[in-house]
Amino acid sequence: MENKRSELEFENSRLEQTIALVREHLEQARERNEENKSAIISAKQELRENTTHSISDLWSSEGFEALAELNQYASPITDKIADYEAVENRIAVLENMMESPYFARIDFKFEDEDTIDKIYIGRSSLKKGNASEFWVYDWRSPIASVFYRFVLGQVFYDAPGGRITGEVHLKRQYEINKGVLEYFFDADVQIVDEFLRKLLSQNTSSKMKTIVETIQREQDVVIRDMENDLMMVQGVAGSGKTSIALHRAAYLMYQGLSSKLAADNILIISPNSLFEQYISNVLPELGENNVVSVVLEDIFALILKNDHVQSRNQFLENLIAGSRNRELIKSSMEFKMSRRFLELLDRFIEDIPHKWINFTDICYNGKCILSGEALKEKVRSGRKETPLGVKLKLMEEYILDLISESEKGRIKKPERILIKEELLKFLELNVENIYRKLFHDKEYFDSLSKGIELPDCMENIFVYTQENLDTGFLYYDDAAVLTYLNLKINGVSEYKTIKQVVIDEAQDYYPLHFEIFRLLFSKSKFTILGDINQTLEKREDLSLYEQIRKIFNKKKSSLVTMDKSFRCTNEILNYGLKFLEKSSEIKSFNRKGDEPEIYAMADQSSFINVVTSEVKSCLEMGYQSIGLVCKTEKNALSLFECLKDKIDVQLIKNEGTADLHGVFMIPVYMSKGLEFDAVLICDADAQNYYSEDDKKLLYIACTRALHRLSLFCMGEVSPLL
Repeated sequence: MENKRSELEFENSRLEQTIALVREHLEQARERNEENKSAIISAKQELRENTTHSISDLWSSEGFEALAELNQYASPITDKIADYEAVENRIAVLENMMESPYFARIDFKFEDEDTIDKIYIGRSSLKKGNASEFWVYDWRSPIASVFYRFVLGQVFYDAPGGRITGEVHLKRQYEINKGVLEYFFDADVQIVDEFLRKLLSQNTSSKMKTIVETIQREQDVVIRDMENDLMMVQGVAGSGKTSIALHRAAYLMYQGLSSKLAADNILIISPNSLFEQYISNVLPELGENNVVSVVLEDIFALILKNDHVQSRNQFLENLIAGSRNRELIKSSMEFKMSRRFLELLDRFIEDIPHKWINFTDICYNGKCILSGEALKEKVRSGRKETPLGVKLKLMEEYILDLISESEKGRIKKPERILIKEELLKFLELNVENIYRKLFHDKEYFDSLSKGIELPDCMENIFVYTQENLDTGFLYYDDAAVLTYLNLKINGVSEYKTIKQVVIDEAQDYYPLHFEIFRLLFSKSKFTILGDINQTLEKREDLSLYEQIRKIFNKKKSSLVTMDKSFRCTNEILNYGLKFLEKSSEIKSFNRKGDEPEIYAMADQSSFINVVTSEVKSCLEMGYQSIGLVCKTEKNALSLFECLKDKIDVQLIKNEGTADLHGVFMIPVYMSKGLEFDAVLICDADAQNYYSEDDKKLLYIACTRALHRLSLFCMGEVSPLL
């Protein structure tokens, strides 16, 4: 008991010293930025007063010196602004450290040394004085991996200089809130599990949380992996896949100078804009700037320079809402994204110079400069790996040079522009028009597809595609195909700075999507996370990851399987598992809760009353996020109209973002990756849920819930329940 008291006194004293040190760093940082602010203001003033030339003069032939003079004053401003921003980021980190400077400690004895070092671990590092003495170590530092990967006894970690061995004598965890030590405990596996259970039993917020205090050994392996060019994670619902991906991004940004990545070197591909918002605060909380995050249709719009692209959410709404075209939409998507169609597209690209470009004789001033046949041959005989669009661009320059030679260089600039415009009429390809031709010439399509197995409903897909392309609006499947064609024909000019790509919800993508990622990010490393049980419009198994491996063809790749779910209670997880064919592979973290309940009501009035009553109960229990999940946006809108005057509820529509706090209504396909304290599945009747695909939707909806799950329907209960 005496020992425990002295330990508590020691830990409180250590915390006071740490907070005093953080405060000192914070004051210095604030002072430095006041100086930076003054320096920026005076440098701008100097720029205005001392650069005597007007901006318009700078680009004249005499303006070079003036430009150099301007640069002399502008450069210090740029440097000061960069320094100011860096210090502002550090201030934000230090302000967070004032609240909770560390969460763990290991007592480590280096091999061949007699002393035991107390290593404190937090979200960010803290040094004492100007020396290199670490007072708190960043959770990403090499020595911190010992905390996540080992129990007491002999351990090792890999540092830049090689492998370090030693012995851990103590592992301690702290709960520090608002600068106050609430409790600490010395960790063995059992106690850590109890601590994790306590954290998991708390209510969730509207934003994803960092998980640095509770990273498990297998999660740490993924986060710190630097060996693989392609790291794949198959993780069950609630295994923390997305958190791990974000912590991995933070880890990659922390690494040594040789491989250090800036925020603009990493790209996260998110399933939808709501999900982007949900994950937006994790990296700043870990002391890093937010990396760029995009949804796939944004990539399509950028490459195709077309804002009229159907989003994945719109595509899913059309598919799931049970329209008469449901099977056709699904078949079209499946075929166009397949390896078979990729082969057909590659044949098509090869055939474009033969069939779809009208090579004519190039004449100027009555002279034939280059015959159409010679031009065609020149394009065809170029290097195979050079994209066709690039070859045509080179031809344009080649022809202009030939004309210039024949006229002994007498072509004036306006004339040159006119010649260029004429050349562009057949040397610039309109990829969308060419793709349209593929689906408006059945005989040609059939000749290209010889030896390729076509779906039984190919005739219907053909007509359906024609109709879609004629609307002037790009449907999701055609937008993907056109993006692929564009990248193959014109090459890649976007995303040059990207070195690491994180792709979440991998099971929702098809071979053609992964080919697009390969073309766009050919020099990047990839972290790809998915769950084969959470597909929406198709079926997947573990062979998905082998397909991905083949497409990317990286030197080193790895697949990590995470089969433990930390999100749901035992009861909720077991209820959700009955919708899967192979459920035994998923392990629960063993947290107890209430059994899910089903409410079947005979009429609308009693249905609305029971849903309203359940929402009020959840609010009384103190739940922060209550998701009313419907199969489609159409169903959600209809229920919203019935409930909006009875409870404070927000409707989340498929193109928007929203605060996931309080009570909200959401289509099931938008809820993937998110988690809520309580989930109310509000349309669990026989009309909505009846097929194999619907089982997956129910599994996804059920496994969003942390603490409470209820299912409601009006009329006949779904046979799947």
